[in-house]
Amino acid sequence: MKHLFFVSVAAGIFSGTSISGKAQTAVNTVKFTEPQKKSVQFIEGIEIKRDARPSAENDVWTNKPVTKPVATPITKVSYTKKTTSNSTGAFIESCTALQFKYAQLLDIDVELLTNTKLFEVIEDWWGTRYRYGGTTKKGIDCSAFTGTLLNEVFGLALPRTARDQYASCDKIEREDLQEGDLVFFNTRGGVSHVGVYLANGYFVHSSVHGGVTISSLDEDYYNRKYIGGGRFVAQAQQQPQPQEL
Repeated sequence: MKHLFFVSVAAGIFSGTSISGKAQTAVNTVKFTEPQKKSVQFIEGIEIKRDARPSAENDVWTNKPVTKPVATPITKVSYTKKTTSNSTGAFIESCTALQFKYAQLLDIDVELLTNTKLFEVIEDWWGTRYRYGGTTKKGIDCSAFTGTLLNEVFGLALPRTARDQYASCDKIEREDLQEGDLVFFNTRGGVSHVGVYLANGYFVHSSVHGGVTISSLDEDYYNRKYIGGGRFVAQAQQQPQPQEL
């Protein structure tokens, strides 16, 4: 009887261990086979924007529609080289060194400098020293120079002095100045200096210190001394009327 009792107890112990082991194995199997939820990782330096339209896929956990992140596309920027027209290019190719020189001095595009006669005369007088009352290459004053320049280029006959030139011309505003207009200054009382306007705020004149040269109206000295601008218009010659027979 005692042996039977021990056999029954032993059987119960071994049978319980087997059941417990199987149960533990089953639990471990479930844990390892269960889908693991992965954490989201982000890469620094990449901006992600969401698409406005939701995708057809559902979230595996909530079974709800999810929106897929869409990377912002990179747009390639291209630059087009600016080219000039054939006519402009042909004009530039035909420009002389003199035109390029004065285009640089006036800080304008060379194709805007078309009155070559004007700059040929300026070049011919360039650097001639100032001489009060002078009218030649040995020395010339401001009003004699403006009178000579406008006569050779535009065929205009001007009065001899700066004061008389100012009194005889049509007055114009500074913003309306055009090539060939006169610009007047008060350097020693009244109208005492005159030059010829060119372009872009620059004018040519016979300067006391530099002779025939180009200066800017924006320079502090000339800006303070500036009086105004004037324009001479060539008068058309009147043709004689035929007499009735």
